[in-house]
Amino acid sequence: MSGVSPAMSRPPAATGEERVSSAGMESKRRAEEGSHGSMMGSLRMIELQLVAFILVFSASGLIPLLDLVFPVLASAYILALSYFAFPSKSSSSSSGSSGSRTELFKGSRMFRMYVVLGTTVGLFLPLAYVLGGFARGDEHAVRSATPHLFLLSFQILSENIIGGLSLFSPPVRAMVPLLYTVRRIFVDIDWIHDVWLNKTLPVNARFQDMAWDLFGKFLAVANLVYFSINLFMFLVPCFLPRAFERYFEEKGEIFAKSAEDKRSVVHNKSQFPEKKTD
Repeated sequence: MSGVSPAMSRPPAATGEERVSSAGMESKRRAEEGSHGSMMGSLRMIELQLVAFILVFSASGLIPLLDLVFPVLASAYILALSYFAFPSKSSSSSSGSSGSRTELFKGSRMFRMYVVLGTTVGLFLPLAYVLGGFARGDEHAVRSATPHLFLLSFQILSENIIGGLSLFSPPVRAMVPLLYTVRRIFVDIDWIHDVWLNKTLPVNARFQDMAWDLFGKFLAVANLVYFSINLFMFLVPCFLPRAFERYFEEKGEIFAKSAEDKRSVVHNKSQFPEKKTD
């Protein structure tokens, strides 16, 4: 909207009802802006907490070298994909499509429950297990579950950063959970091997120790089962094809628009000599 139109057509003076309605719309707009700001603030707080987790895990010496290097290699690969293989095709309309960009896959209520279950099993319960291991002095439990939490924290942080930038196309965004889930499945297999085979309780163990040991064992199995299902039943057959479909739809729209612009330019050029001869 240009700055000339308000000056050329100034509206008449508002009546009392119009002033009340405009005041209500203004308060609603401010409330929406405030809720949006609070949501962005909470998102920034989550990112800061994830960075804190990553720094603590990295400095603790509990993360194997391969898992420390993996986020660097994955980030470099994602940047290479975004630059060479799947560059963003909608940079010109990023302001208009930013809302759809954040919702690459719209799921039902059952899907949202599935995501909440994954967050609980993959993040909250392992974090409670690690913190409980610190409190109980169980270094074996802490060392077993920390690599899983480290990779998941890096995945969530990467998804939050990449999802908010128009630089990355839908296929590149879909590769983030795919790469981290594949690596984390192998980490969870090591976790299961560690808590099921390498840890033994004394014969006269207390009931609390036995319950804690079973909690760690079944938590490791639950993570392996959930993220295996997530990889083979959702990410590969549903999420990745949807990302490629969205990418090629945007690419086709851009090509169609450029072809239409070329046809209009050619049409204008063909009409220009006729007007000149007349």
